[in-house]
Amino acid sequence: MAEKTYTDEELRERLTAAQYQVTQQAGTERAFTGEYWDCKDDGMYHCIVCDAALFASDTKYESGSGWPSFYQAADDAKVERKVDTSHGMTRVEALCASCGAHLGHVFTDGPAPTGERFCMNSASLRLEKTES
Repeated sequence: MAEKTYTDEELRERLTAAQYQVTQQAGTERAFTGEYWDCKDDGMYHCIVCDAALFASDTKYESGSGWPSFYQAADDAKVERKVDTSHGMTRVEALCASCGAHLGHVFTDGPAPTGERFCMNSASLRLEKTES
């Protein structure tokens, strides 16, 4: 469950309009437009709101969806799952377990070893690149 809390005013000052819309209003960026959908850099992807480490780049793969996709979270306890019945469909929403930010959705069409696809919004993430 979400531990870190921020005021709406603080989030609006700190986040871009797109980051706020995605993380606080469960928005979705358009496919093939986010900063990380085609990123191949090594590192750790963190929550843009609270900086929790969420996904390692070595679990990122090209899903063809136009969003950054990972086959597993860095730590299952860091990504909360919630049933989402918005938009006339049933999906599994992915939320930052630390602050409750909306990250994207989890689907069951991913590669081995998990068979899952964490389809994330670039606007919800910040890549901390690994030093070479």
